[in-house]
Amino acid sequence: MTHSAPLHSLPLPDGRRLSADCGAGSLVLSLDDRPLLVARREGDCWQLGGPASVEMLWAMAYWAFASDAPCQRVRFTAASVATEAFSLGLASRDEIGGLQLERAAFWQLPGLWLQSTGSAGYPQVWRMNSGRRHPLRAPKPQGEVYRRFDARLGQWISLRTLDVELDLERFNRWQNSPRVLEFWQEGGSLEQHRAYLEKLAQAPHTTTLIGCIDDEPFAYYEAYWAKEDRIAPFYEVDDYDRGIHMLVGEEHHRGPHKVESWLTALVHYLLLDDPRTRRIVAEPRADNARMIGHMQRLGFCKEKEFDFPHKRAALMVQSRETFFERCALC
Repeated sequence: MTHSAPLHSLPLPDGRRLSADCGAGSLVLSLDDRPLLVARREGDCWQLGGPASVEMLWAMAYWAFASDAPCQRVRFTAASVATEAFSLGLASRDEIGGLQLERAAFWQLPGLWLQSTGSAGYPQVWRMNSGRRHPLRAPKPQGEVYRRFDARLGQWISLRTLDVELDLERFNRWQNSPRVLEFWQEGGSLEQHRAYLEKLAQAPHTTTLIGCIDDEPFAYYEAYWAKEDRIAPFYEVDDYDRGIHMLVGEEHHRGPHKVESWLTALVHYLLLDDPRTRRIVAEPRADNARMIGHMQRLGFCKEKEFDFPHKRAALMVQSRETFFERCALC
């Protein structure tokens, strides 16, 4: 959806601020009050006054796509375009040779959002685990891994790895809340939850994450490599499929608009983390109609229902192609 009010300022994860001055057919973008780009609109095309650098085009793409979620491409002209903009995939040519910035390409660039080195480029070497052949996984990240200002919410959405000492009490409180307990069934004592989290910390295929809004922890996620997980026998798993388990612990951060923010951020992070990941999967309880409905609204498809030993589950799948083609990040 388009924002009801013009978007004039966007804070960046590195502390800088992108500002826009939009007039009748004109655009001036500044970075920390430093003029960066001046453009005039002619029809559906922005005309830049001189050479276009990577920084200029990145800023223009971010402002355009954050301002207008339905916008899929920005056409522009420039005296010249930095070669790197094409090699990165930031700029491309349309079917008649015109210059363009595409939403689906822009949001696949790690840019400033990815705060860790990720798994991209990690060598593909093979291991056997419980009779399953899978790629050796990169070392798990530590600290903050993803940060982006959600222009729709007007708040920061970020992900960091779970710290057992820092997060144990809130994890225990969340798991013992009746709403979470109904679906997770992992209630218990602090000692039991410490053992649960320490076991996951030793599991090479699982990363535990804390979701934050404006740096307030509100959600817990488990991101796992599906090839090594219990879900693998139930569908045609790919070597780099990622799976997710999710819970929102803080009541005041519930609601469809918040789900749209944090679920798209979580999927975005995992797809940026390794470009070889083609699908994100999940297996909520089949009777969790509310969560399944949220996921379907945000691009997941329900492929089937199946039986785990402990529950009847729905196989929910989000493909890389669908996510970026329908991407409503802003």
